[in-house]
Amino acid sequence: MPTVDRRSFLCSGLAAVPAALAANTGVAPAASASEDAVPAKFRLGMVTYNIGKDMPLEDLIKFCETTGLEGVELRTTHAHGVEVALSAKEREAVRARFADSPVDLAGLGSAFEFHSQDPAVVEENVEGAKAYAQLAADVGAPGIKLRPNGLYDDEPVEQTVARIGAAWREVAAFAGNLGVQTRMEVHGKRSSEPAKIRAMVDAADHPNALVCWNSNKDEQDANGSIEENFNLLADRIALVHINEIGVYQYPWQQLFDLLAARGYQGFCLAEIAYNPEPERFMKYYRTTFDLYTGKYRYPQA
Repeated sequence: MPTVDRRSFLCSGLAAVPAALAANTGVAPAASASEDAVPAKFRLGMVTYNIGKDMPLEDLIKFCETTGLEGVELRTTHAHGVEVALSAKEREAVRARFADSPVDLAGLGSAFEFHSQDPAVVEENVEGAKAYAQLAADVGAPGIKLRPNGLYDDEPVEQTVARIGAAWREVAAFAGNLGVQTRMEVHGKRSSEPAKIRAMVDAADHPNALVCWNSNKDEQDANGSIEENFNLLADRIALVHINEIGVYQYPWQQLFDLLAARGYQGFCLAEIAYNPEPERFMKYYRTTFDLYTGKYRYPQA
């Protein structure tokens, strides 16, 4: 299969890529917070975990259209059925369906993880992630989500991080040649600490080793601020997961302000529990998001 031009794929949703990394890939670096950056462009979408998990693809796209969501990340194992078992014809049909819709396919959400102490398990996850990256390329998804899922009490953190980084580097290189981002979710017991994720990024040592910010409560310091932890990963954030933005449980305004200062151009994806009135609920969610991000207008343009 021909290699896809990589000059643009890393920039989709990425806050800033250091110039040294950009020089190695031919990707122009995005503006940093200290430069005259392009104004942020926040796009609201959803993750199919959990509110969309039972929706077939057609229903899911219609739901997003009705509620004003611009994109969706399709989580593996859910009712939409976008999985590696799809034939070439079926993959093309998924791509065409999104192309015919105002809704974008924001990414594919996998459960592949590289922390296992068993080399065979790590290799299985690496190969699975590569197959998933190929699926993403075929259906038109710009990235895949990966995750760490915890650290070991009986193993030095540095050893686990190095193993994750080596596996991630292999997947990042493979996916990058397809024009597909790899986005490591800030996830897992102890592994969700931003400093640990930063160590994984550094261990991977690849420009396509990107991050999905996950809006975890423990990202806050003693004063409730996320700024220090955000800054550890800001140059690698390619996707953002948000959850209960209508509840005082997280410094949502600070998150959106920090993203805006970096000129963030990507999706913020709602990852929320099932609601018995999903359409009505997501319309409220859309309004709340617009208020936070300065997009609220009435009547809508």
